[in-house]
Amino acid sequence: MRPLHGLAIAGCLLTGLAAGCARQESAADAEAFAGAPAAESATADIARQPSAPAQDAAAVAGAAPTETQLASSAATYNDAQRKFIRTARAEFQVKDVYRSALAIEDAVAAQGGFVVQNDASTQVGSVQRRPRGDGKLLELAEYTVRGTLVVRVPSERTQPFLRAIVSQMEFLDARSFEARDAQFDLLRQQLAWRRNQDAQQDIGTAIEGGGKLGQKADAIAARSDAATARDEALLAQKAFEDRVAFSTIELSLHQAPRIRQTELVDTEAVFAQNGPGFFDRLGSALRAGWYGLLDVLLALLHAWPLWLVLGAGAWVWRLLRRPRG
Repeated sequence: MRPLHGLAIAGCLLTGLAAGCARQESAADAEAFAGAPAAESATADIARQPSAPAQDAAAVAGAAPTETQLASSAATYNDAQRKFIRTARAEFQVKDVYRSALAIEDAVAAQGGFVVQNDASTQVGSVQRRPRGDGKLLELAEYTVRGTLVVRVPSERTQPFLRAIVSQMEFLDARSFEARDAQFDLLRQQLAWRRNQDAQQDIGTAIEGGGKLGQKADAIAARSDAATARDEALLAQKAFEDRVAFSTIELSLHQAPRIRQTELVDTEAVFAQNGPGFFDRLGSALRAGWYGLLDVLLALLHAWPLWLVLGAGAWVWRLLRRPRG
């Protein structure tokens, strides 16, 4: 009985151990199954996140100027009690200076303005030349095209005009706005006009009042000077009103450097190919040497009196050295 009892206890222990292992494996499988969706979700989140190069590309793509960058209250603020002289400056890069300049001129005309200045120039940078064979050279020149436009548009159309030319910009380097309060300048112009009018009336009264001829001549000269000052004041007032009515905008354009390829004639190579051969040059050298020798002989013959004197001197010296018998 005891051996059977021992076997029964051992069998119960083995059965319990097997059931425990089965539960642990089931729990591990359940945890793995539950963690699989979480892993898939994390993988999906990582896939949805943009990579670093994609973020850099988006940042570069967003570097193009926007209408917000060309907006300012200095270009739009209005006050019935004040007069503003508006100016603006912008420097930016374009794809093609000449095409952008024409497009900007069209935008100026569309806003009721006009172009004051339109300049363009090409600046050449480094230049390199490489032989191409067959007497040809390949010239590579780096150049940059720059342009300057000065335009004037109605003051109230300054902001719409700047927004209209944003499409021409690839990169905005700098911009500035200024709205100078000119109410005191306007008052100064009006007061100067009134003073000139009063001076005209006073001088006219003095002339009509009679007096000596010299006094009348002085009064007439003073009246002429006052008329000149009045005209200058009128012109200054008109110029001031024009500056208030139309804003002045200066635009500086430039494009990315480009490379120009030009095929040139290699003159040194052409001269070397079409020059005389070795034997021709050798013959020319021998002829030049022979003629040079003849020139030396002729030069020596031209000095024959010197040789005669030297010969006579040598003969006399030999006579003096001869021993006396």
